[in-house]
Amino acid sequence: MATEQELSDFLKSVEKRAFKRSMYHVRDEDAALDIVQDSMMKLAEHYGDKPPGELPMLFQRILSNSTLDWFRRQKTRRAVFSNMSDFESPDGDGDFDLLEAFAGASNTEQIESAEDSTRRHEILAAIELQIQALPTRQREAFLMRYWEEMDVAETAAAMGCSEGSVKTHCSRAVQALAKALRAKGITP
Repeated sequence: MATEQELSDFLKSVEKRAFKRSMYHVRDEDAALDIVQDSMMKLAEHYGDKPPGELPMLFQRILSNSTLDWFRRQKTRRAVFSNMSDFESPDGDGDFDLLEAFAGASNTEQIESAEDSTRRHEILAAIELQIQALPTRQREAFLMRYWEEMDVAETAAAMGCSEGSVKTHCSRAVQALAKALRAKGITP
């Protein structure tokens, strides 16, 4: 059974990645923060007594479900309310800074040249745009496998699908990303 400190440490360790993952899905900073906060609260309230090893999978599943719930609520609101200006997507005014989120360690930035730093930031921005363009299930599988570093079984359990589906979604996501990035002249 997880202690309060273990639960707290776990939540601290996943908060930034969970926020980033939510941002990829909803593309709204406030909504992403709400989703992550709700997911953390649900984990603490309902599953805080589980062993520490089970917390990552439980949290990923709760985060996925909270994100789906958010989309359902948005769909309902759009169907009920006629004032669409209340539900416009964010205009990208810079509140969420991709470069800051992906910035390397500060000692790395001191060593790298301004040209290398700028190029790295441009590549990261291009990668983020391509990840956002992926279909929802591919993006979700890709982020869980490669961002969250979950194995195939954990990802399948969190997504509520088979391991084969996870492999297919990841493969298609990687192929789509590689093709799109090659088209932009970005190669490994």
